[in-house]
Amino acid sequence: MDFDLQWLLLAFPVTFLLGWLASRLDLKQVRREENASPQAYFKGLNLLLNEQQDKAIDAFIEAVQHDPDTSDLHFALGNLFRRRGEYERAIRVHQHLLSRADLKNEDRNRAQHALAQDFLKAGLLDRAEEALKSLEGTAFGTDARLALLTLFERSRHWHAAIDTAQQLEKAGAGSFASRMAHYWCEVAHEADAKGRADEAEQALKRAREAAPQAARPVVMEGQRQWRARAFEAAMQAWEPLMVSSPQFFALVAHDYAQAAQHAQRGTWALERLEALYAQSPSVEVLAALNLLQPDSQIRRDHWIAHLKQQPSLTAAQGLIKERLNTGIAMNTHEVESLQTAVIAASKPLQRYRCAACGFEGQHYFWQCPGCQSWDSYPPRKLEEQ
Repeated sequence: MDFDLQWLLLAFPVTFLLGWLASRLDLKQVRREENASPQAYFKGLNLLLNEQQDKAIDAFIEAVQHDPDTSDLHFALGNLFRRRGEYERAIRVHQHLLSRADLKNEDRNRAQHALAQDFLKAGLLDRAEEALKSLEGTAFGTDARLALLTLFERSRHWHAAIDTAQQLEKAGAGSFASRMAHYWCEVAHEADAKGRADEAEQALKRAREAAPQAARPVVMEGQRQWRARAFEAAMQAWEPLMVSSPQFFALVAHDYAQAAQHAQRGTWALERLEALYAQSPSVEVLAALNLLQPDSQIRRDHWIAHLKQQPSLTAAQGLIKERLNTGIAMNTHEVESLQTAVIAASKPLQRYRCAACGFEGQHYFWQCPGCQSWDSYPPRKLEEQ
């Protein structure tokens, strides 16, 4: 019994010593790994700040290899891949994160949000929609809805966009009334293209309810009446624009004047256009009222006065055309040559330009085809800006 006790007393310090040595060895290993990982991480960060993305990616990959369980390194690497347009690699990084069973819930939501962004950038809209919808009720819920709104606009799913905008408003993310009015107008446009007049009319009604001050539903309603050759109804539809949005009335001024001619209401419409021009002068409104003005001398005076106030090639072209019609003061050949030159010079300026991204077009766009912004086009062509 004494012999056994002696061995036990001897084994205790030996066991303690071996355990201490093992712990020291493990601690050194951990320290080596910790030192290797931050060193690679900070190296990648430094390269990133110096805009050396290729080398930064290599450094982050090295850091991930040293510490494959560090989620922040994976997020940094995935975001770098996305910024470089390597969407497939970004997707693989974030999918790997989601496959980890030990990932914290907040990091899982973060990875899901990052994966949705990868899908959006890669043009995988169906998968992006599914990923974004899975974020409902998380800290990324509002961001996900905003991304869904953009996705539905790109895919032209207007009813889904309307529902999402309503949810965002209820969540206190701001007012989306103007955008919802545009969405309903798009619904009306598609319904008209399919010959569903009642559906289009109802959609325009919903657009006006969503944003009573919006110009587009009023413009579209008048255009629908014009196409139906209900000219007086078209004039009545456009009348509110003269008061609420005179700058947007310029978009339909010429059609308004022609509708007045068809409806035998030229004199009355001329008075309305003259009052509008005095309030908000533009070359489109001037051209419209001159279309209804029977006196050539007054028409000529209008163009001269406008050229003094707002010089533009379009106004110059209008004056030249007027002088050609009356045959006053200029040789016809000279005037025709001058008119050709003015028309050629004015063509590049007869365009609308997006204030957000600079995208230009010959036609007015309510939503920019370039950057997808709504109401980013001033309703004046380049030469008048």
